[in-house]
Amino acid sequence: MISALPGACPHEGSSGDSTALASALRLAVSALDGAGVPYLLIGGLASAILGRPRCSSDVDLFVAPECAPRALAALAGADFSTEITNATWLYKAFSQDILVDILFRTVGDIYLDREMLRRSQLYQFLGTRVRVVAPEDLIVIKALVHDEETPRHWHDALALLARHDLDWGYLLGRARHGPRRVLSLLLYAASNDRLVPSRVLRQLADQVLED
Repeated sequence: MISALPGACPHEGSSGDSTALASALRLAVSALDGAGVPYLLIGGLASAILGRPRCSSDVDLFVAPECAPRALAALAGADFSTEITNATWLYKAFSQDILVDILFRTVGDIYLDREMLRRSQLYQFLGTRVRVVAPEDLIVIKALVHDEETPRHWHDALALLARHDLDWGYLLGRARHGPRRVLSLLLYAASNDRLVPSRVLRQLADQVLED
């Protein structure tokens, strides 16, 4: 059971402490479960559960586009203040100075699908039973979202690569959303002595060169 973080760190739009974070996570998950909205926990909290100790004060919940309005309505019904931040990929909700992002598209045009849900697992975290994205999916998401201002994403991915016995075939399939970026991440991981099968690097390199 994973029950605590080292502490909640300020995030843009989110400055509550770990107690407020635990409460917002519990309320958000309960609201989505009550509304029958399938979701996955992604982002910093998922990295903390699956990879390395990670300080984060916001909650990132991934839903299908057709479920996003219902998810936002469910949070509004649970006394979150809500906003339609960007109608193409992001809604936001707030409770006790904690930001809950409702994402329904990520960088690389990744959408929640049945296979992602099937491979997810339930974890007990901060007192809440929450459904968490599979490490393979999180690695691909982290590979694609990395930029100059957020180098932590690749370091999150390195922790995932070190900790899990990955389904490389599945990860390669997901890498179609950004094969160049995933290949770059895996080469960087190999340069940091993370075990990445040569066949995986070759397959990605072949795909990139063919493109």
